Amino acid sequence: MANIHSQKKRILRAERERLENRRYTSKIKTYFRRLEAIASGEERTDAAPVHRELVQTIDKAVKRGALHRNNGSRKKSRAARILAGSGTDA
Repeated sequence: MANIHSQKKRILRAERERLENRRYTSKIKTYFRRLEAIASGEERTDAAPVHRELVQTIDKAVKRGALHRNNGSRKKSRAARILAGSGTDA
């Protein structure tokens, strides 16, 4: 454990930020699982709201710094492929 007061504060802040980043990434993974489950089923009309929510979450995570810009773009591209029906990648 650090002895310097500012470093103790920095450790606490880093932990808070790590958990917030983790919430974003976890939410994105959850939406991907939902989108893939809906896209593989018959009810493809339900996929559009999930896709929209996923893209919004990705954009927020990129803006916040939880995801790198290129990583966010790659995830949005993957989501669009899944929505279009040609997403055979895992």
